[in-house]
Amino acid sequence: MRIAFPPTSRRALPLLAVACLCGLALVWSTPLWWMLVACVRTIPYGSTQAASLVPDLHPTAEHFVDAFAQGDFARWYLNTLIVTLGILMVQLVTITLAGYAFARMEFRGRNLLFYLFLLQLTLAPPILIVPNTLMIVRLGLYDSLPGVMAPYFASAFGVFLMRQTFKTIPRDFEEAAILDGANFAQMIRLVLVPLARPGLIAFSIVSLTSHWNEFLWPLMVTDSPDKMVLTVGLTSFVRSAEQAADWGLVAAATLLVAGPLLIAFALFQRQFVNSFLFTGIK
Repeated sequence: MRIAFPPTSRRALPLLAVACLCGLALVWSTPLWWMLVACVRTIPYGSTQAASLVPDLHPTAEHFVDAFAQGDFARWYLNTLIVTLGILMVQLVTITLAGYAFARMEFRGRNLLFYLFLLQLTLAPPILIVPNTLMIVRLGLYDSLPGVMAPYFASAFGVFLMRQTFKTIPRDFEEAAILDGANFAQMIRLVLVPLARPGLIAFSIVSLTSHWNEFLWPLMVTDSPDKMVLTVGLTSFVRSAEQAADWGLVAAATLLVAGPLLIAFALFQRQFVNSFLFTGIK
């Protein structure tokens, strides 16, 4: 039985949905707005203005200058870029080959192996910290950037995403490439990878975001200050700033860490949404 709404109710439903979404956006953006206000506000020591959401009439950039002077942000940025981009480059190779194997190749136990591989998605990352740490120590990679990157070289989510992407590509492209004399590597690199670009872009965004924000694992496998990534360095920086009750400095340092992701999302949000629409995930 279908329920018929009066015309006025049908017109009110979109307005109600918009109002609810605006309310959720306001709640979500309040901490971000406080951070933006606090990092440009001159807050006297011990002042209650730290909790204010009203912008200062005379904003200042001294908190950003002090943050760069007191924290080794240049080193932390470099380490984070090496880790995130290094992981992504290896992942793009592994998920492309594994996704193609599960989507195109016929071998015994393919579906069972694929489902077992997807079990990784059901495991909480902290469960694997101890065995991964022991393995990193045995390989001699402890307190090194390769040690931070190694456990993420394979991605179950990436393999699933690329498998779904390759399933949406007709086999005619592969057959035409083989008839033209292309070998397996050329077929993957010159034919399938360009066609699977939306899936690769979608995974790249997810991978860069998650590993840029990774905290617990880099904290476990690094001890040296020169091996810190942004999240770990921010923790030590904030601890010292909190002791001085300098919330403007804390807000500025936090924005330096989160700012690149916020800017990237604002610039590429349309590409981010479109890349998922063309990956074949329903």
